[in-house]
Amino acid sequence: MKKLKLKPAYRDKSRYFLVGITGKDIDKIILKYLGIFGAAKVGYIEIKTAVENTKFSTEPKIIGSCLREYIDDVRAALSMEKINVEKVSGTIKGLE
Repeated sequence: MKKLKLKPAYRDKSRYFLVGITGKDIDKIILKYLGIFGAAKVGYIEIKTAVENTKFSTEPKIIGSCLREYIDDVRAALSMEKINVEKVSGTIKGLE
């Protein structure tokens, strides 16, 4: 039996973003400012916690994912809590 695949035009296109803060639940912040329906549409997933190693400090950062159409909504919700989105990329490798 032939396995069905989605065409690239019908797949969900996601963007990955880097947030320089830990200890806060980003999904709860998105839920607070966008509501239940908005949070469901955004499709936020916390990918991993990365550690940026420099000579001066090792700051932990969070890599999250959301749908391409709603990246501005996520940025707005995080900015209401004074959280800055440092970088947005189409791939995880582009953030590291």
